[in-house]
This record gives sequence, C-alpha cells and structure tokens, in this order.
Amino acid sequence: MATKAAAETQEPSIAICGHIAVDIIPEFPHAATAAIGSLLTPGNLVEVGAAAIATGGAVSNTGVALHRLGANVKLIGKVGDDVFGEMTVSTLERIDQGLASGLIRANQEVSSYTLVISPPGTDRIFLHCPGANDTFTDEDVPYGALEGIEHFHFGYPPLMKRMIDDGGVRLERMLSRIKGMGISTSLDMALPGAGTVAYGLDWVRILEKALPHVDLFMPSLEEALLMTDQPAYEDLLRTFGKAELCERTPIATIRNLAERLLAFGCGTVVLKIGSSGLYARSRERELWAPCFKANLVGTTGAGDSTIAGYLYGMRRGLSLERTMTAAVAVGAFSVEAAEATAGIAAWDDVWSRVERGWERLSVPQDLEGWAWNGDEGIWHGPADCRTNKTTYGGLHT
Repeated sequence: MATKAAAETQEPSIAICGHIAVDIIPEFPHAATAAIGSLLTPGNLVEVGAAAIATGGAVSNTGVALHRLGANVKLIGKVGDDVFGEMTVSTLERIDQGLASGLIRANQEVSSYTLVISPPGTDRIFLHCPGANDTFTDEDVPYGALEGIEHFHFGYPPLMKRMIDDGGVRLERMLSRIKGMGISTSLDMALPGAGTVAYGLDWVRILEKALPHVDLFMPSLEEALLMTDQPAYEDLLRTFGKAELCERTPIATIRNLAERLLAFGCGTVVLKIGSSGLYARSRERELWAPCFKANLVGTTGAGDSTIAGYLYGMRRGLSLERTMTAAVAVGAFSVEAAEATAGIAAWDDVWSRVERGWERLSVPQDLEGWAWNGDEGIWHGPADCRTNKTTYGGLHT
C-alpha cells in the first residue's frame, strides 16, 4: 500500500488558461437512456430531469479541480457580456470569491456554452457554442500578472479558432513567452468534431511549433491519434468503434505515438486512455497507472480533473509514480458526480482514500514485458530506466 504522500509544504500556484464555457447538464432518469440512440431524431421527445448548471472547459474544470484540491489558481479565459457570461462568472464566484477575477469580459461578444448529453453508462454528446473562445489570442494573456506563478497550463486550442487559424503561430508565441519567463508549461487538447475546420487542420505542423515550448503534453489518446495521423486514427475508429477505441488500441501503437510526440520536442507525454488509465512517457520514464474503481455518475470533465491531479502532485514534488496515482484518483472522484468538479475533495481526503487500499481496475491492453509494482499500483514499461528486471508485487516482468 502506498505511504502517505501529502507533506507540509506551500500550496502550488498554477495558472489555467484557455477555453471556458458554461455547461448545462440535464439529468437522465435510467428509464430515459433507452431513447438516447434516437435522441436527435426530428420530432422525438426525451423526458429528462433537472439540469445542473456548471462552468466547463479546461479553465473551469482543471482550475476548479485544482482549487478544490488546495492549490492557488489563477483562471484566464474570455466570456461575453451576455447572460451566459454572467452565469459563468457568478458560478465561479459562488465557489470562491475572486475565482473569476482573471476572466476577460468582452463587449458585444457571445459567451461559450455547452449542452452536455451525459446519460448514465454512456459517453457524452456535446452541443457546443465556442463563443468568445474563438476570439481569444496570445495577446489576451496577462503576462504581467503571472508573477509568482509556478506553472502555466493551456487547454483546448482546437476549440479556440484564433489560437490555431494561423498554423499555430499564436499558440507557439504564447508558450514560448511563458517558458521565457521561467514558468513550466503544459498543454491539453480537445477532440474537434468531424467536418469542422479544426478537424481538417495540419495538426502535425501545429504540434511541431508548439511542443518544443511544452514541458508536459496531456492529450487524450484519441486526440493524439487524430492529430498525428488522421487516416490511421479513422482506421482504428472503424475497426474498434469510438466506445472501445481507448481500450483496444494496441500498446505498440500507443508507445509509437508517444515516441513521435516526444520527437516533436515536449518534455513528457501523458496520454489519457479512458477507463484504461494513464500512460506517461519521457526520455527516461515509461509508466502506466490503472484507474481506480468508482461509482460512475458522469464523465464530464474527468480528463480535465485527471490533469488537475497530475499538476497538483507534480508541483507538490511527488514522484512520477505518485503523481500518476494522484491523477487517476482525482479523475475517479470526478466521475462520481454529474458536474465536472463537484465530486472532488480536498487533497488529504483524496490521498486518504488511496491509502486505505482503493481498488484499481484492470488494464485491458496486453502489457507483456512490463513490470508491476504492487506497492505503487503502477506498471513500469520496457523503456523505464528506473525499473530493474525483478519481481514487483508478486508479478514478474
């Protein structure tokens, strides 16, 4: 069992920048889920329950999750001067006064909102209006207000038109400037919808510009597959289907993907692989953290919350093994509530549940040649330089 990871230390200061929206999440009674397949059929009516209203997007999901864990956070995003903008600001302010102080209120712009269709036991459907996120650029970042910030995280550039419509120059310029200030950086993505402008962009070119200025690249497996090799991604999608893509993509494909992303220049690649867990690869380390068993209520924001757990553990100085455990633990807390961050507890409560022997899910991928450390609950890959070829937790390499 893992030993206690929390230590008396100053809480990390982290800026979360990028996409922000207000999420409207109807409650689905179990009886209504049978109709989900025909939900968007013209003339159809699906009865739902009360709607949860919460802020969403990377800024809110990752930022509020970090706030609930105990970190000092600065949220940087853009909303319009409309009702949805007021809802975004007031919802954040109800969580903590001042949490929305870093948001830009743009005159005569509409705010982003998302209708989240998230019935129990199925993946989500999003009806999304990008709003003011599309006009956000590197010039909107308040660089002068980042004094004391230890880490800068940027999320969802595929849903922010002006950050990517120039081939990624603005994204590169922002990350380069942040790195030049001595602040570590991380980057998350979002999956653009098929047929959108973002779906057809040259993402390899964009990543080649951005990743040399990124310490930690944290996309989902599906996002990374799409952005590095769209035809191969679409082949996998046809072969396995969207619901099973993460669980059935061969480990060799995942490892080759991570190596390619490292070659673009980032320091560490961390791939979110759905219920299979979290895969991390750097030039010296290769680890896989299985997910914890959880009472699944909704998956909205689970990936963002996983990132929050990782950033919190990393900035608290935890080992990579414990940082990955923290990431999947916070992700598991997230899925136990309908809203993205409502289920997330303070750090000591999260780690206490881990220490009590929280059960892990199995990994469906074939990890032959990997070493299991039962004390850490972590698989060590063949490229992990800190793994010796001996017995780990009763299992052999």
